[in-house]
Amino acid sequence: MLKFRPAFAVTVRHGLCAGALALTAAAVSANPAPNDGVNRYLMENGLVAATPANDAPPPKPENALVSRIRDKASDMVLTAMNFLGVPYRRGGSSVDRGFDCSGFTRHVFEMSVGLVLPRRVDEQATAPGLIKVKRDELKPGDLVFFNTLKRTFSHVGIYVGDGKFIHSPRTGGEVRVEDMRFVYWAKRFTGARRAEPTVATNAPETTTAAPAVPVLVSH
Repeated sequence: MLKFRPAFAVTVRHGLCAGALALTAAAVSANPAPNDGVNRYLMENGLVAATPANDAPPPKPENALVSRIRDKASDMVLTAMNFLGVPYRRGGSSVDRGFDCSGFTRHVFEMSVGLVLPRRVDEQATAPGLIKVKRDELKPGDLVFFNTLKRTFSHVGIYVGDGKFIHSPRTGGEVRVEDMRFVYWAKRFTGARRAEPTVATNAPETTTAAPAVPVLVSH
C-alpha cells in the first residue's frame, strides 16, 4: 500500500549537469511552453530564450486541477534534475549513499509529490495509485520501465520530455538523462505509469497546531 509524507524542500548537492541540462534546454527551445514550470525555470535562468509575446499564441485556460497536476509534474522533473551526477549504488536510496534505479524514483516521488513508492521496480510497476500510460501519451513526471535483466520490469526512470528520461543506470554510472529513442532503450521499453490526479494532488499539508490553553490549578 502506498504511503504519503509531506513534501519538503530539496537541497541541491550536485547541481545541474551541464550536458543533460543542455538536452532539456534544447527541447524547450524547440517547443517552448511558458506556462510549464520546467520551461519557466530554464527561461528565468537564461538557459533558453523566452518566446516573444507577439509570436506566442494566447494560453489556453486551465482548470485548477490540471494546473496543479502540471506543477507537480514540473516539480518532479526539477527535483530529479537536482540529483544529476549522483553515483549509482545497488540498494541505495539517498544522495549520501547513492541511488539504484528504483531508489532514485522512490526518492524523487517522495520529495516532490509526497508519494512513497514501493522499493522494488516490479512493485512500482504494479503499485496502486499509479495508472498505465501509453508510450505516445507520455508526459514529464511519468515513470518509464524497461526490461534490462530478462524481467519485464527490471529498470525504471522518470520521463522528462522530448523522448528523454532521467535514471540511475548501473554500477559505475551516475544519475543522467538518456534518449528513450536510442535502439537499446526503445527495444527494452515495457510500459509507463502515472500518479493518478487524486494521488498527485492530495499529499497531506502541514497544519499549524492550536496554541495550548493554560490550565489553572488551585492550591
